[in-house]
Amino acid sequence: MSASLFNASVIPVVEQAVKFGQARHNVLAGNIANIDTPGYRARDLSVDVFQQRLKDAIEIKNSPESAGMIEGDATGETLRLPDAFQTILRHDDARVSMEQQVAELTKNQMQYNMALSVLTQQFRLLQTAISERI
Repeated sequence: MSASLFNASVIPVVEQAVKFGQARHNVLAGNIANIDTPGYRARDLSVDVFQQRLKDAIEIKNSPESAGMIEGDATGETLRLPDAFQTILRHDDARVSMEQQVAELTKNQMQYNMALSVLTQQFRLLQTAISERI
């Protein structure tokens, strides 16, 4: 019951956004740490590819063919992105710019904080619904 309660909300989608934000933050921090390393190529996780994969996963989960299977699934199947973040890592052959890396890190941090805020709000709503204190 609780698995279907979580899966019926936006929690699985926001969970994937939080995981992506964490992974991208680690990659961007690595770029900044290696800013003075000779020959270092900047790396990043493609936000566009992540968003497309997330959209595809949501469409598959919400398709009429899978709706009955997910609702009847006793294991509580959740939204999963194929290949996680391994195939969306890209390298930039250009020089690593500190300003650009810090700007991307800041933007990623803001998106991550927003996703955490949405996740926190969803858990508060569920807690209120469960405790029946509306």
